[in-house]
Amino acid sequence: MLKKLSNLISPGSAPSHVGASESALLRKHLAVEQRATVLAGQSIAYTLKRSSKRRSIGLRIDDRGLTVSIPLRATEHWLNEVLQDRASWVVEKLAGWQSLKVEPLAWRDGEIIPYLGDVLILRIIPTMNFAITVQRQQELHVSFRGEMTALRVERAVTVWYQQQAMALFTSRIAYFSMKLGVLPLSVRLSSAKTQWGSCSSKGNVSLNLQLIKLPMDLIDYVVVHELAHLREMNHSVKFWNVVAGLSPDYERLRRKLKSYRL
Repeated sequence: MLKKLSNLISPGSAPSHVGASESALLRKHLAVEQRATVLAGQSIAYTLKRSSKRRSIGLRIDDRGLTVSIPLRATEHWLNEVLQDRASWVVEKLAGWQSLKVEPLAWRDGEIIPYLGDVLILRIIPTMNFAITVQRQQELHVSFRGEMTALRVERAVTVWYQQQAMALFTSRIAYFSMKLGVLPLSVRLSSAKTQWGSCSSKGNVSLNLQLIKLPMDLIDYVVVHELAHLREMNHSVKFWNVVAGLSPDYERLRRKLKSYRL
């Protein structure tokens, strides 16, 4: 029925002989589609989203691939014209995201562990006592009694990450709070999937645990960004002026932060 209806009406409008419920169902069906096309000689799969609120065609590329958002009544000709015009950009950006994909850790001896913009070599050492220590050779020694399963090692390292993150973040929050003349109510670790940090109107600052893997300049930028919200709870010019006061090249750091994935 949907296929027949789609030949009878245009998106966003329904003739009088089509019931309201059928029209709504059809719009929902057409709102999101999985498609494929050829761009710059490559077959590219993408998600097409239609919206009555859009007035232009927008392209977004992230870890899920290419998403194309178009007005409800956009023609196929317009869509294809935009895609072909941005073909080189799409292919280049998709390749960039592919190169950023990180294989999941196996949590075994010799694994490379990210930490503060550098790496540590994971060393698993059977022993009678639980301990995690960083050695001078940039090695993270994990030792505990019993079977060294990947899950147990991962949990141990995660706890270590949390301890290091809380100590470091608290220290940087205290340092920049004094410079800004603000007093956050609390500092919390976050496991958010899309945010490096946040600050509530009550003064609760949350920083993503994954920040502990990034370079210090990015950690400091996120800390300053969130604390600046205690002065300006928005992203206005005044807000960015507060950020610039402690992080003069924040624009470069913002771009750099976008190259890291959560």
